[in-house]
Amino acid sequence: MAYADDLKTARDQIAVIIKEITVDPKPSYSIDGESYSWGEYLAQLMSQLNTLNDAIGASDPFEVTEYGY
Repeated sequence: MAYADDLKTARDQIAVIIKEITVDPKPSYSIDGESYSWGEYLAQLMSQLNTLNDAIGASDPFEVTEYGY
């Protein structure tokens, strides 16, 4: 299950980055015409994290139980 392991590794790496930038948040700023928006960066990371969690959930085996009457 290398595919699922790779997805979990990517998810864990993103989670570490999210932790780092939320423990010590930085303001958005511009220098020499370059803009840095930490809020947008965090939103992008959260989106990636959600996408990876969805992909991991879709790749995990599952069991469906049905009852008939």
